[in-house]
Amino acid sequence: MITYPILQKGATIGVTAPSSGIPDELHLMFKHALVSMEKKGYKTRCGETVWTQYKAKSSSAKKRADEFMSMLKDDEISLIIPPWGGELLIEILEHINFDSLQNKWIMGYSDTSALLLAITLKTGIATAHGTNLVDLRGVYSDSTTAKWESVLKTKRGEQILQNSSEKYQKQWDHNNPSPCVFHLTEQTDWKTISKDVQECKGRLLGGCIDIIRHLVGTPYGQVNKFQDSYLEHGDKIIWYFENCELNTTDLRRSLVQMKLAGWFNHCSGILFGRSSANQSIDNYHVIDVYQDLHNELQIPIIYDIDCGHVPPQLTLINGAYAEVSVQNGEGRVSQMFI
Repeated sequence: MITYPILQKGATIGVTAPSSGIPDELHLMFKHALVSMEKKGYKTRCGETVWTQYKAKSSSAKKRADEFMSMLKDDEISLIIPPWGGELLIEILEHINFDSLQNKWIMGYSDTSALLLAITLKTGIATAHGTNLVDLRGVYSDSTTAKWESVLKTKRGEQILQNSSEKYQKQWDHNNPSPCVFHLTEQTDWKTISKDVQECKGRLLGGCIDIIRHLVGTPYGQVNKFQDSYLEHGDKIIWYFENCELNTTDLRRSLVQMKLAGWFNHCSGILFGRSSANQSIDNYHVIDVYQDLHNELQIPIIYDIDCGHVPPQLTLINGAYAEVSVQNGEGRVSQMFI
């Protein structure tokens, strides 16, 4: 059975940097995010790792893990959000005591997705793949991003619906900051390999494929054990992936490795987020990657969804039962906390 945390009104948010911290020149920018959260009625508590960054990490692996664990044990903190992702979160996994994890929401994406997926797979505690704290620094959030609060306040037995965004951001424009942080200019269009209406049902698992592929074959990526331990017999998995930097052949290799490791056993569908990566190699395009995967697995492949480094993005809950459907470029994700 999946365990679901719940976000309470006026909760204290713990901010720690299990991957990268904030360099000195960006401290002021990040403080705007803290102010925004406090205006929403939340309290914030920042760890030391938030304010430091050296050699591609906020601090040593042990210090990052210890600070994360201390926030989990703090009864006043009910939600943990890193400032953003980074590069080397995987270093901390061996220092995390997964047997003593408490039932609290942890939310983020990018490098953080290694921690999120590992926690859900090893403990059955749901985790939230969604916005990083730095992207909540605006005066207001677009309706897709803002849904994170409603999702994390959903109670066991309840259902939460999210629709695809109307528009997405093609590129950052930091020289012209807007009240909602993102510059949403391009029409959102969810696509499927099969051109008719597509839908799938199952338990959500996923994250940034650049990152979570490194869990394959480790104690933190035992998907089959998770299915046996925490899911009802017959429950299938919907995988969602977003690609930050991989070219098409590297993406293909990663997906084949996951398939060979059994990650796609009992899989009912795969979702891919929009990406500015997916560089073609020798005329092998990302659509070819999706088509090859569809041919092999014979399941729905849905792509260009609201997930990942091309915002905005949905809040997807690892472990939640979901029904996903696409028609005429518009998507719906209904998540049930059962």
